[in-house]
Amino acid sequence: MAVAFDELRQRADARWQDLTAGPKAWIRVGGGVSGEAAGCDAVIEAFEKAIADTGAEAFVTRVGMLGLCYAEPLVDIAMPGGPRVYYANVEPDQVAKILDSHVVRGQPDKSLAFACSARPDGNGIDGITPLKDLPDIAAQTRIVTRNFGRIDPTDLLQYIANGGYAGLDKALESMSPDQVLEEVKDSGLRGRGGAAFPTGLKWSFLSGSSAPVKYILCNAEEGDPGAFNDKAILESDPHTLLEGLILAGYATGATKGFIFIRQGHNEPINLSRKAVTDAYEVGLLGEHILGSEFSYDAEVVLTGDSYVAGEETALMEAIEGKRAQPRYRPPFPAQAGLWQKPSNINNVKSLAFVPQIIARGSEWFKSIGTEKSTGTALVCLSGNIQRPGLYEVPMGLTIRQVLEDVGGGAPNGKTIKVIQTGGPLGGVLGEEAFDVEIDFDAMSAAGAILGAGGIIVGDEDVSVVDLTRALIAFNQFEACGKCFPCRLGTTHMLETLDRVCMNRANANDFELMERIGNSMKVGSLCGHGQLGYNPILSAVKYFKDEFDASIQDHAGAVGHFPDGSMITPTRTRP
Repeated sequence: MAVAFDELRQRADARWQDLTAGPKAWIRVGGGVSGEAAGCDAVIEAFEKAIADTGAEAFVTRVGMLGLCYAEPLVDIAMPGGPRVYYANVEPDQVAKILDSHVVRGQPDKSLAFACSARPDGNGIDGITPLKDLPDIAAQTRIVTRNFGRIDPTDLLQYIANGGYAGLDKALESMSPDQVLEEVKDSGLRGRGGAAFPTGLKWSFLSGSSAPVKYILCNAEEGDPGAFNDKAILESDPHTLLEGLILAGYATGATKGFIFIRQGHNEPINLSRKAVTDAYEVGLLGEHILGSEFSYDAEVVLTGDSYVAGEETALMEAIEGKRAQPRYRPPFPAQAGLWQKPSNINNVKSLAFVPQIIARGSEWFKSIGTEKSTGTALVCLSGNIQRPGLYEVPMGLTIRQVLEDVGGGAPNGKTIKVIQTGGPLGGVLGEEAFDVEIDFDAMSAAGAILGAGGIIVGDEDVSVVDLTRALIAFNQFEACGKCFPCRLGTTHMLETLDRVCMNRANANDFELMERIGNSMKVGSLCGHGQLGYNPILSAVKYFKDEFDASIQDHAGAVGHFPDGSMITPTRTRP
C-alpha cells in the first residue's frame, strides 16, 4: 500500500531516535562476506547469550561491513546519546567482558577498544583513538559507502532516516525525467564497471527510444578476482542501489529494472530481494510511485557461474535462460536488448552514486575527484597488504597513497613490488607506476585499468611471470568459446606462458603472443578477448627482466618485446 514520503520519513526518524537515543545500548556487528568469514555469527550469538544471562538493556544488530576487513569481526557499541566505540577482531570469549564493562557498567573497555566516533558535541573518549584519525578512514570520502556499518541493511526505515529515497522524492516532486538525465550528465559520472563510459550519455541512448517497454539492468555479476565492492553494497546498503535503479528508470522512461546477481552469492541475493519486497510494500515500486504518474517494477534475477556473463549482451542471454555468450552487434542494447526490448545496463556502483547526485546536485559531485574522473572510486585491497579492505577514496589520490596511507604497505617489513588492477583483463603495474593517480585516463595511459576497483598487491617475493600465467589461465578457463580468436587465442597464450614458467620458451614466443593478442583484440566479440592480451603487455612493460630471465638460450635465438626492445636470452630463471 502506497505511503506518502513525509509519513515514511516521520516513521523512519522515530525508529532512528529509538535506536540511537532510546533507553537501550545499540550493539552493531559487522556482517557481509568479510564479517561472516571472520566469525561474526558466533560473536552475535555470544552477545545475545550474554545479554540474556545478564539482563543487559541492548539491541544487537547485524549491519554491513565498515570496509575494514582486517578488523573483522568488528563490533561497535553506542550507549544512548553516546559515541560509538569500536572493538576489532572480537572473539566470542571476549564478548562477556566487553558487555559487562561497556553496557552493564557504562565504561568502555579501553584495553580492547579499537577506535571511537565523536559524540554529538564533537568529543570522543580519552584514551581511545578517534575513528576519523585512522589513516584508512581519514583518506576516504564516503558517498556510496556512507551507510556501511551504520544501518541494518534489512531495515528500509533506517535507510530513509539517513537520507534514503530523498533523491527519488526530489526527482518525482520537482524534476522532469530530462532534468534528472541532465543532472547525471552534468555530474560527469562515468561507469564504474570497467569501460568508464559516461553514465548520463549511456542513459540518453535509451531515453530517446519511444518504445512502450524499456528495461534498466543492473550488473551485479562481479566475477573479477580481488573485487568485492558490488556485493558489499548489496550486503551493506541495498536500498542505495535500488533507489539508483528507480531513478535510472525515471530518467529514461524505462518500465522495469532487473538486478542481475550470480547464483550462490546468498547474502546479496537475499538482501536485494528483501529491499525490493519492502519497497513495493510502501509504494516505492509499482504503480504511481509516491503518488506520482511514474510506475516502475523491479526484480532480482540469477544466472550460473560464468565470468563472461558480466558482459552486457551475455548478461541478457543469461537472463533469458540461454547460455551466457555475447551477441553480435549491431543491434545494440539500446535498440534491441533484453527480450529484444530497448535496454540499458549499468554497474552497481554507477547506479549507487545517483541518489546522492540527485539529492545534493551535480556541482557537489563534480567538486570531488578530478576534472575527467569525478567523484570517488571504491577500491578493494587484497594480497600482500597490511590493511586489506574496501575503501572509498576521492579520484585523484595516487596509487602509492592508496597502497601506503590507506593499505599500510606490505606486511613484515617487505616492499610492494607489483599490483594487478582492473580484474584479470586489466593490467600489471610496477613500482614506477605507483605515483599515477586513481583516475580512469591516467591508469589507462599507464597500461592498466581501474575496472571494478580490485587491486591485488604483490610483495618482493612474488614472481610476475607466475602471476601473469595465473591471469591468462583464468581468462582461458572463463572464455565462453563462442568466437575462435578468444577461444584459441587464450589457449595458445597459456600454452606459451607454461613454457615460459618452465624455462622452455623460445625467445620468439613473445612475438607470437603479441600477434595472438592483436588478433584477439580486433577479432573477438567482447572485451574478454579484446582485452585478453593486456596482462602480458603490461607485465612485460614493467618487468621485462623477469621475462628475459625465463628465456633459454636456444642457439643464441633472440626476439623482441612488444615495445620493440630486444630480448637477450642470457639468463634463465632459477
